[in-house]
Amino acid sequence: MEDFRRTYLRLCKEGGVEPQESVLAQLQETRGVAAGSRLDLRGHSLSVDTCAVLGKVLHKDTLFTELALSDCMLTEEGAKLLLNGLCGNTTVKVLDLKGNNLRSTGAEALGKLLVRNKTLCRLVLEWNALGMWEEAFSVFCEGLATNACLTQLDLRNNQINHQGASELCLALKRNSTLQELDVRWNNIGLLGGRSFLEALQQNRTLTHLEMAGNNIPSDTLKALEQAMDHNSDRQSTMRESRSRTQVLSKEIQILKEEKGRQFLSLMETIDKQRDVMDRSTRTTSIHVGQLQEALNERKSVVNSLTAKFQMTEAALAMSEQKNHNLGELLTRVKTEKDEQRERQSRERKKEQELEKVESRCKSQQDQIFELKQELTNSTAELKLRLAQAEERLEMEKKRSKQSLEDMGNLRQKEVDHVNRHLEESERALQDRILKLEGQRIQLEELSRAKAACVTERAQAEEELGKVRVQVRLEEQQRVSGLEEKLRGLRQSRDESQSHCSQQKQTIAELQARSGQQSIETDGLRRRIEELQQELSGKDQEKVAEVSRVRVELQEQMGHLQAERTAQGGLKEKIAALEREMKVLASNHREAILDKESEISSLFEKLRLREAEIQRMREDEAQRASFLQNAILTYVQGSPLHYSPKK
Repeated sequence: MEDFRRTYLRLCKEGGVEPQESVLAQLQETRGVAAGSRLDLRGHSLSVDTCAVLGKVLHKDTLFTELALSDCMLTEEGAKLLLNGLCGNTTVKVLDLKGNNLRSTGAEALGKLLVRNKTLCRLVLEWNALGMWEEAFSVFCEGLATNACLTQLDLRNNQINHQGASELCLALKRNSTLQELDVRWNNIGLLGGRSFLEALQQNRTLTHLEMAGNNIPSDTLKALEQAMDHNSDRQSTMRESRSRTQVLSKEIQILKEEKGRQFLSLMETIDKQRDVMDRSTRTTSIHVGQLQEALNERKSVVNSLTAKFQMTEAALAMSEQKNHNLGELLTRVKTEKDEQRERQSRERKKEQELEKVESRCKSQQDQIFELKQELTNSTAELKLRLAQAEERLEMEKKRSKQSLEDMGNLRQKEVDHVNRHLEESERALQDRILKLEGQRIQLEELSRAKAACVTERAQAEEELGKVRVQVRLEEQQRVSGLEEKLRGLRQSRDESQSHCSQQKQTIAELQARSGQQSIETDGLRRRIEELQQELSGKDQEKVAEVSRVRVELQEQMGHLQAERTAQGGLKEKIAALEREMKVLASNHREAILDKESEISSLFEKLRLREAEIQRMREDEAQRASFLQNAILTYVQGSPLHYSPKK
């Protein structure tokens, strides 16, 4: 607040403008009471220079959100400078310009403000003259058409005729944010009322329209009220649909996140199984390599034993060759002995030689015997070694064969185990993928159902009266179909017992809400009775007020007729009093009509509330069945978590 005051004083000093004391006093008072976000300058007469300085200060101000400038006697130039400064403001949401007699320049500045300002939500323009200049008012209406933030507009007592009303209706056809419009006490007339009725055929956001005191027939007013009720119903339906859409989108998002988590966990499980398979494959390959190395070592040992066996066979063949040679030598010795014996018999004379020969023969026999003994010993030893070598070779062959068979069996078992594990994991993954596909198809069906619901809702907005009966019939058919499904799903009631308890709690809450709605209905009925009593009291007050006003008017008329020649200026006051009397009479008449319409609207709201309670019950039953189906589908389609085999 102090920064705003200093900025105001600085800009006044820079522009050579004398600061207005009333503005400074109001700023000081606002700072003293710590009003915060409201700048109240009502009833203070603001000069053009002050308006220019305030426009510059408000252009960059971020403190005030509400600006009250009613009855400030703004000139056209001052209003233009002030509104141009507000074009760049980003914090002011409420602007009150009541009773400033804004005309052509002010209307054009307001149109520019509505085009450029993006934060203004409520604009009060009561007791001005915006409708006197059609071109300026058309600029204002063009700004209203392009505005996307204004929700409340007050145009009471602005001398708007049926042409200005047509311009305003053209703006309403293009505007999509304005919700409340007050055009009471203008000169709209029948043509303007029809223009408003035509505009409301396209405008879907305007829910509150005040048109009293515009000389509009009652049937047109009733049609406008029906259009307002239609827009209100549409807005409530759209809010409900948005809330339901948000709930469904949240549920779908939760399901997507849950499915995403399940998919991620599935992928993690698959990765873990792949890692386990890779590790088992690596260990199997390492084991097979070790077995292959052991087999190669056994083969090298067998080859070495085979070489030794071949060497032993060669040595045995050499010993046999020696034995054969010794046998031949023995036969030769025998032949020689026979020859010697013959010689001995023939030549006994030569006894000495024979003795020598005998001694030689004995020595040779001894040598032969020793050779035979050595031959038998070597033969036995070679046979023993051969038998041992054959036994060792046979044992090594059996051992290597057994080890090869064991290695082959072990490798075959490991391969079969790995293949079985891979097949099981593939089957599990295929089942998991099929379940995920089914869930994805269900989600797609849910999205298609949502799109169909949106299209049906759009059609229901176009032909609400006829479609209500059809929707009720469809709802009854759906309820009957759902009841049949519930009868079919009663077999799985044990699995969804916990969900049923939750649904019972929800039903209890709905019953409590229904009780509250009945209480509110009783309150509305009592309010209707009170309004009827108040209406009767106001009728009496109106009669008394009219009689009193008539007496006062007669007295004033007599006084004015006496001083008519001397006080010609009082004619305007008389005209003003007459207008006030007409306004009061029309106000009372309008109040009566408003009360009657309010009573009828309350009865209609009561009927709609009862229908809404019934529809809420049906919707809750339908939602309960949908939730039960969704949970059953989720329980039946929830993927199994396979733990990887170690």
